[in-house]
Amino acid sequence: MREERWPLERDVLFRPDRLKYVRRVIKDEACVFCKTREMGVALESLCLYQSSHSMIILNKFPYNSGHVLVLPQRHVGEMLDLSMEEYTDLHVTLRKAVEAVTKVYSPGGLNLGMNLGAVAGAGIPAHLHYHVVPRWAGDLNFFPLVAETKTVIENLETSFERLLTYLKPALARENERTS
Repeated sequence: MREERWPLERDVLFRPDRLKYVRRVIKDEACVFCKTREMGVALESLCLYQSSHSMIILNKFPYNSGHVLVLPQRHVGEMLDLSMEEYTDLHVTLRKAVEAVTKVYSPGGLNLGMNLGAVAGAGIPAHLHYHVVPRWAGDLNFFPLVAETKTVIENLETSFERLLTYLKPALARENERTS
């Protein structure tokens, strides 16, 4: 028979670095995505790929290993404000991100999504972006339910290297095309 304890004892996963992000204490004047664009492909920027109008970056606070964002390079918050060329390039890049995540991680499925506007849940509503989240059977552990915490089994450096290795040939072709 299990001994009942009060108060309920739980293991705690401390992530004090998330507090400022969650509470939006860090009020950055410049758009984090625009800073990423300027830094280019690098671990420091988490940028994995840049086309003529779009880019793929790792999510700094991923829902799962391999969670990437696909976004236009231009600072724009509305889908309808994209030119047809930007829109097409964004979706070609989205397809490239899905291909990379699928080949590198072999997920059982993917969540693709975009929240347009703060009311719709966009964390950075002024710069639209897609989320590409690999999913596996049983990947939702109990943390999100009881502690608003997600356990991610791979650090950002490892995710960056795995995805960049896959995307390097496409990046080289894009650089040749725009040179």
